[in-house]
Amino acid sequence: MTVAGGGGGIGSRLHGAAPYWRCRPRRVPSPDRHRVRPARGYRATMGDVRDRAGTTEIVVVEDDPTVAEIVTRYLEREGYQVAVIANGLEALATLTAREPDLVVLDLMLPGLDGLALCRRLRATSAVPVIMLTARGEAADRIAGLELGADDYLAKPFSPRELTARVRAVLTRSRRSDGPAPQRLPLVAGPVALDERARTVTVRGEPVSLTIREFDLLAFLLHNPGQAFRREELLRHVWGYTFGDTSTVTVHVRRLREKIEADPSDPQLVQTVWGVGYRLDA
Repeated sequence: MTVAGGGGGIGSRLHGAAPYWRCRPRRVPSPDRHRVRPARGYRATMGDVRDRAGTTEIVVVEDDPTVAEIVTRYLEREGYQVAVIANGLEALATLTAREPDLVVLDLMLPGLDGLALCRRLRATSAVPVIMLTARGEAADRIAGLELGADDYLAKPFSPRELTARVRAVLTRSRRSDGPAPQRLPLVAGPVALDERARTVTVRGEPVSLTIREFDLLAFLLHNPGQAFRREELLRHVWGYTFGDTSTVTVHVRRLREKIEADPSDPQLVQTVWGVGYRLDA
């Protein structure tokens, strides 16, 4: 099954089956539609879900009901509890009041678009974010990553690929929440990373990193002087065996902006032309 979105309508095709269906073009939504609406099996509030031991709660911010339904169905099959919010402003209020385990965020939303919502979230939260977008341009994908999204999928996408990305992001997030390794701080020049406390300082001043930025820096600090291809970093840090390597490029750029004295002339995270990146300790 492939989920597609964009100005021409939303559709789904079951490959290998005789029939397939295509839904009607998107109607202009009524004002009262853009509110938090419970997905199947989701009761009342995020607080109710959090009270259930071992539950992983995912918020899907998507204004197209067809895409939201398909995404919800596949995530629920994986055992996740899912809440759907169809408006950016409603999502901001809900996510600010209560943080889920992960957010699946559409780029084009009423009220507040996905890029603006991601920017507002990143000002106060490190909650993992996977962006869904009908825009195919690289500039739009990169903009989302630069604002702090952990990953993205462009429509049309496979729901199975989305669930695989969700599992990978949650696995990485849970590693950061679990028992911390008993290690001395990792140091490279003015940068010190404490894996136990999940903190980073530059010249003694604390620096705020997203989960993925922290894991990328930790991996490079554990392997100083070694050049890695973008595909290798995608596998080791993101846990993906395939994907768009521009994700790595953008995260390296964001990391340099936070730890380098002059990001345009990096002294720590070096570009190895024709290969990838290397950390010089």
